[in-house]
Amino acid sequence: MQEAAGVLKEGFLVKRGHIVRNWKVRWFVLLQDKLLYYKIEGGKKEPSPKGRILLDGCTITCPCLEYENRPLLIKLKTKTNTDYFLECCSREERDSWALDITGAIHAGHPVQVQELHKMKNSFKLLENISLHHIVERMCDNSTGIKLTRNLEQGNRYKETFTGSALVDWLISNSFAVSRFEAVTLASMLMEENFIKPVGSRSTEATRYSDLSEQFLDDSTALYMFAENSRKSISSKEEIQFNISELSGTIVKQGFLVKQGHKRKNWKVRRFVLRADPAFLHYYDPTKEENRPVGGFSLRGCLVSALEDNGVPAGVKGNVQGNLFKIITKNDIHYYIQASSKAERTQWIEAIKPLT
Repeated sequence: MQEAAGVLKEGFLVKRGHIVRNWKVRWFVLLQDKLLYYKIEGGKKEPSPKGRILLDGCTITCPCLEYENRPLLIKLKTKTNTDYFLECCSREERDSWALDITGAIHAGHPVQVQELHKMKNSFKLLENISLHHIVERMCDNSTGIKLTRNLEQGNRYKETFTGSALVDWLISNSFAVSRFEAVTLASMLMEENFIKPVGSRSTEATRYSDLSEQFLDDSTALYMFAENSRKSISSKEEIQFNISELSGTIVKQGFLVKQGHKRKNWKVRRFVLRADPAFLHYYDPTKEENRPVGGFSLRGCLVSALEDNGVPAGVKGNVQGNLFKIITKNDIHYYIQASSKAERTQWIEAIKPLT
């Protein structure tokens, strides 16, 4: 899915519609003065863009927390006051897109670009900051940080939030202007026992890291308010997948195109690769619920790249190449398309050690 010269960045993003407010996956291409987006049909990008966002005069909001069930949003407002909401597959991918889009918006103003890079790593906390005030705002029912139920290593934790979610919230609510500042604030909240780590990922950081590294800006590190430290494990809730298979460490995640088993159509899915136990799950990025629509154990699987010359047996549609195949130990074949040969190689190399 390569574009002509002048492309600054490209990849899948989930876009909110303007008329019908549903969410659709589109292939986005960032140019110096515009952001183009394309439909994907039959595993192939359509030749003409579905639409474009002119960047001249745009303002960008990142993190954007206007949709509580979509924490990885970027909001663009054009100079004609049209709002675009774009969702990424991870916090790192979101921040990368936001930085590149911001650079394109200010490309003609090098001084502003320099200031943006300085702000990204700035450290200047608000004077006379009150940690009690921050916690009160965090607990607000309408504007506070969203508490969710999370799984880690087979345990279910109620009323938790991730490290990266707290960092996003602190920046969005103007308590910090950079992730570095927000991590420092979060560390202070933890040191003063307003919040506490739960689960092995965040707890181990407090035991083995320096003070400045004890709070993790990470989507897999869990925290909760200190007074809500009771862990709750529930078996009564309807769970689509076994708890254990969703509790492994996330190794890799991203958007890939997958061929369906029955209709053989191609759809973009957000894939999440986990280790200990080794599973590959895929999610429908157009839906708000964060539940897999499919997945399988990687033990005993075979994974291999498919040749790009011609359409391999078992593959339907006019796909654009960069395909790889996973065969489970039950002989179920999954055909998956990456956006480039490099991305395909990265996924194969990440999956192979877990088989």
